[in-house]
Amino acid sequence: MGKGSKDKRDLYYRKAKEQGYRARSAFKLLQLNDQFHFLDDPNLKRVVDLCAAPGSWSQVLSRKLFDENIDTDSEEKKIVAVDLQPMSPIPHVTTLQADITHPKTLARILDLFGNEKADFVCSDGAPDVTGLHDLDEYVQQQLIMSALQLTTCILKKGGVFVAKIFRGRDIDMLYSQLGYLFDKIVCAKPRSSRGTSLEAFIVCLGYNPPSSWIPKLDVNTSVDEFFQGCSFNRLVISDKLSHWNEEERSIAEFMACGSLESFDSDATYHDLPSSIANTISSLDPVQGPTNPPYKKALELKRSGKLTRSV
Repeated sequence: MGKGSKDKRDLYYRKAKEQGYRARSAFKLLQLNDQFHFLDDPNLKRVVDLCAAPGSWSQVLSRKLFDENIDTDSEEKKIVAVDLQPMSPIPHVTTLQADITHPKTLARILDLFGNEKADFVCSDGAPDVTGLHDLDEYVQQQLIMSALQLTTCILKKGGVFVAKIFRGRDIDMLYSQLGYLFDKIVCAKPRSSRGTSLEAFIVCLGYNPPSSWIPKLDVNTSVDEFFQGCSFNRLVISDKLSHWNEEERSIAEFMACGSLESFDSDATYHDLPSSIANTISSLDPVQGPTNPPYKKALELKRSGKLTRSV
């Protein structure tokens, strides 16, 4: 999609550039916070951003926790961003290029926190969508479960977990599973998230795991084995067919975030306010790609080594 047309079509895309954010997704976290105020807690000191690249959510966290006008307790506040892809530096953010499923990543985060637990964990990660909704929803839920495993090992009791989800036919199963670990589950749809997308965000408030359960991250342990003790799996294996009873579905509260005065991410604005219309121009990216997949192809082309075969 052309840069000029996208600047005019999606105002969140343009506003992200104007305000110095690396991606429009920054407004999703901002609008979630406007509703739930989890980043406005004065006791918020240790934060983890999973699947963080390119870093727009980490930018929001940095600006919220490290207000230039407030210097108190700034040394105690720490933000750790984790992703398999490299990330350009962000003020006040420690970036880790690591796998969120590996125990070494957990150890590195706890070491940075001085073996203290995190107050807030978020994940805006998503797989490369295929267009096959059932497959995309399944892969996304597996990503959430991977993020959740790490979260249960580093999040303090009463903490908050926020993650991107794809709402589908079986999403109530995820709501039910999260309900064993948190006091309140809310499904939220920010106004900056396109209405045509299955994307939403699960906001998990009040981390409260079973007292008898001790999470332990292990690469050789399956998801089912990891969550044993949380009543995630109530299926009893038997060679006899048990009597079937329909279980009550767990439906999370749904909430739209962002005021009605916010821009509609699906709308095309032709008659813009004069303050915006007078400033329409092409903007350069806030942060260029750190390691684009086409980099090697460009180098070969410049050197004359990339030719089209007949």
